[in-house]
Amino acid sequence: MTRSRTGDRLPAAIHAEAEEIIRLTDGFCAEHLDAEYAQLCRRLVGKLARKRPSPLVRGDLRIWAASTIYAIGKVNFLFDRTQRPHLGLDQLSQLTGVPKSTLGAKGKVIRDLLHIWPLEPEYCRRELLANNPLACPARSRTRHGAEGSSPTLAPTGSSHPGKTPAAPQTDKT
Repeated sequence: MTRSRTGDRLPAAIHAEAEEIIRLTDGFCAEHLDAEYAQLCRRLVGKLARKRPSPLVRGDLRIWAASTIYAIGKVNFLFDRTQRPHLGLDQLSQLTGVPKSTLGAKGKVIRDLLHIWPLEPEYCRRELLANNPLACPARSRTRHGAEGSSPTLAPTGSSHPGKTPAAPQTDKT
């Protein structure tokens, strides 16, 4: 693994592709969104690059970049007029040159692959995160025990989501 220009660890085999996607998302965010969106996009691209096998090895990097922005935008309600910054889906499509249907389809691939939903704490803007009841400090303990990672419904002591720990057996002798 090598470090990207942003400090993220990227597999050497996908480094050039990930760097190009990051360059595209950074430029778009600097011009149309903000630095926080750029940071969240870099985090998402890094995660996609580290997936085995990485989906970034196939397809147009421009579409991956636009779909990354779309996926982060869905998490943060970018398409809601009440949010700042705000972009409409038509605007995002026009500015990136990627059709809306492609943005939606590839964005869904990203969200499904990384199990991302609206207000996902790992990809949520600080302002939204502060008002997110799902991201309270009591929730910070997950099945992996790491703070700030994605929430699960795993009961304490269980390493498998949805499974409850077995009840202790009593000796009947």
